[in-house]
Amino acid sequence: MAVQNETGAATSTWTDQRLELIIGNLLRIGVAVAALVVLAGGILYLFKYGGDHVNYGSFRGEPGALRSIAGIVHGVGAGNSRAIMQFGLLLLIATPIARVVFSAFGFWRERDYPYVFITLIVLVVLLYSMLKSG
Repeated sequence: MAVQNETGAATSTWTDQRLELIIGNLLRIGVAVAALVVLAGGILYLFKYGGDHVNYGSFRGEPGALRSIAGIVHGVGAGNSRAIMQFGLLLLIATPIARVVFSAFGFWRERDYPYVFITLIVLVVLLYSMLKSG
């Protein structure tokens, strides 16, 4: 989007303040959506298992189906409450990654190429650390 300045020339409305506002909204919305998804999964979980007796003597981790993104998405489609909670956590993890991606795009739009480069390095480090630990 462009507007005209006092000389009549078109100028970009893509400013640092606008970029910060969009990124702030992205983070707020991402966290809120993730929290709502986890809450919905938690409520479903309590309706189904809230009355069960819990055995604290042994620890059982997440089922194998909920240890991959594909398994989580499949579980969400099936209405699995634990998968819904896991999906909310994936959304929470994806929120700062989306912020870095959007920052790189914003810096590119502003033609601030050194910051594009630095932001892409941050993105590579984030993705590498996620893939290495997963």
